[in-house]
Amino acid sequence: MQTELRESRGYRVPRSSLRRAERVSVVLQRLAADGSVDAGVLADEFAVSAATIRRDLQILEDQKLLSRTHGGAVAVDVAYELPVRYRAGQNRDAKALVARRAAALLPKGPLTLGLTGGTTTHLLARLLAERVDLTVVTNALNVASELALRPRLKLIMTGGVSRTQSYELVGPIADRTLEGLNIQVAVVGVDGISARGGLTTHDEIEAHTNACLIRRAERVIVVADGSKVGRVYLAGICPVTDVSVLVTDSTADPAGLDEIRRAGTEVVVATP
Repeated sequence: MQTELRESRGYRVPRSSLRRAERVSVVLQRLAADGSVDAGVLADEFAVSAATIRRDLQILEDQKLLSRTHGGAVAVDVAYELPVRYRAGQNRDAKALVARRAAALLPKGPLTLGLTGGTTTHLLARLLAERVDLTVVTNALNVASELALRPRLKLIMTGGVSRTQSYELVGPIADRTLEGLNIQVAVVGVDGISARGGLTTHDEIEAHTNACLIRRAERVIVVADGSKVGRVYLAGICPVTDVSVLVTDSTADPAGLDEIRRAGTEVVVATP
């Protein structure tokens, strides 16, 4: 049965009950846009009890992602990295489009493929799970769990220290593993990409490990939905000139894409 959708304040919200990860993703998007949420309104929109919404908000407050108020919650005055389990519900259709387009760009036949962490690279891994003659090098736990039981491909994990926010293994152990490998194509997920800032993310250790993977690759493809184009975060991974192709979607800022093209990077806009 098709889920009935309700349009509310710019968000399309299922009237039937959502899973918690999907609910909190919408809550955090709304906090980022509006600064506050009302628990009663959320309970009505998600078709769940007020107690369920209060538990959702409490979990997010425990993780320092919001501050609860009487009747709702407000955004916290800090920049934070949204954990990957909550990011999966954001811009889902755009990420799926980008992943499918990136899969189509990969060469056929034997291929050594590097995959960083991220929700879009995870979707790409699912699309590639049935390929043969594929060797995947990754530092991402969610990507590895998707591919570990696939008998027709070879999986190489880096080792390293696990980052809860991104499910990535990072640090010197991961870096040393990558330094001994040769990768034909690396597909990289980022938090931000721009001509000025290059590829950026929230964490400097993660950025260093991803940069090591990029240096070992002959060709680099960045997968980023339109919301990430033009954004610049704390930790630089590499300049945009190190990227062969950016795959994004039609919501990306056209001016930002033009600047990336002028820097010499091919831009592919995925469409339905």
